Amino acid sequence: MVLMQTPVCDFGLPAPNFKLQGIDGKEWTLADCRGEKGTLVMFICNHCPYVKAIQKKLVRDSRELMDYGVKCVAIMSNDPADYPEDSFDNMKRVAEKLAYPFPYLFDETQDVARAYGAVCTPDFFGYNADLELQYRGRLDASRTEPAPEGSRRDLFEAMKQIAETGKGPEEQLISQGCSIKWRES
Repeated sequence: MVLMQTPVCDFGLPAPNFKLQGIDGKEWTLADCRGEKGTLVMFICNHCPYVKAIQKKLVRDSRELMDYGVKCVAIMSNDPADYPEDSFDNMKRVAEKLAYPFPYLFDETQDVARAYGAVCTPDFFGYNADLELQYRGRLDASRTEPAPEGSRRDLFEAMKQIAETGKGPEEQLISQGCSIKWRES
């Protein structure tokens, strides 16, 4: 496990488009995932202890953000040849077990992760209604164990603010997690 940290938010950066296979058999594009007041693109996987620690909170926050006009999408970009727990079949199992309320997509070529500049799992990209980047921070204080109940919900609060104002918070705490498992060239 290589610990990585996300860079500081590059405010206003446009969201790269994508077309990826979902665990539901459908091909999804950025337009399909776009929310009326905001879009959250999440790079996650199945094996990372940092992701496992927040999975239930991702489900909770994604459901609640829908009430604010924010849609969420999760993308798995790891190489499942080296990390079998991140296979497409396991993506389906995890999403079903946790009742993911968002599309869970497989970035088989890893081109989408590169286009976004994703570095770790989890890595969050919060966009406003115009698909301009406004948040690149953590979910909360969780690491490999969930943060205590009552901890500040950084991601949820930021996305709610983005939905209401179009702007993300000036101060953001970076996300950290396992490195993206890149295919060997």
